[in-house]
Amino acid sequence: MRLLIVEDEKRLALSLAKGLTAEGYAVDVVHDGREGLYRASEGSYDLVILDIMLPGMNGYRVCAALRAAGHDVPILMLTAKDGEYDEAEGLDTGADDYLTKPFSYVVLVARVKALLRRGGQGTGASPVHVHGDLKVDTAARRVFLGDDEVTLTAKEFAVLEQLVVRAGEVVSKAEILEHVWDFAYEGDPNIVEVYVSTLRRKLRAGLIRTVRGAGYRLERVEAAR
Repeated sequence: MRLLIVEDEKRLALSLAKGLTAEGYAVDVVHDGREGLYRASEGSYDLVILDIMLPGMNGYRVCAALRAAGHDVPILMLTAKDGEYDEAEGLDTGADDYLTKPFSYVVLVARVKALLRRGGQGTGASPVHVHGDLKVDTAARRVFLGDDEVTLTAKEFAVLEQLVVRAGEVVSKAEILEHVWDFAYEGDPNIVEVYVSTLRRKLRAGLIRTVRGAGYRLERVEAAR
């Protein structure tokens, strides 16, 4: 899943990005309200972490503008302010949750996961995807092949997640890069092939099919009886 952090305290923003990346998310960071509004409007994000006190445009206005434009991405607001009025104002502009600085990183991650689960439930999506004898629980981040649990790294899981939520469809390498690696990734795009090869080895040959010139497709392949 892909997250956007809009926070002008650069040290805090980069610290959050590093931690959330280690959790398996693709994270983009901007430090200005107007840039945050543009990126959130144009990008495909699963959640936005939005500070209130921002240069260019404050978080209240960014949130209100996103909602007015019809964007329903979950928004977690951050602020150094405290008080019921501030929280009410943030929620009135369309924010989904609110966290006052200083906060525990553990609490932030719990709020992020809760909002992502809530967003999935709101669209009628189940966190458990069953494809043949492959079962992927995106909430618990666990994978089963038949009765056996398969251990995956955070990045391996993120690549598989992109394929399983669109099982049967072709997912391009560019789409996987966009959602699993962050916006600023400038490394070799063939890194996707490396992870797909690892998934094939850990799961089953033939489960992920390469569609030449287009991308990858998750196939329904049952275990031999």
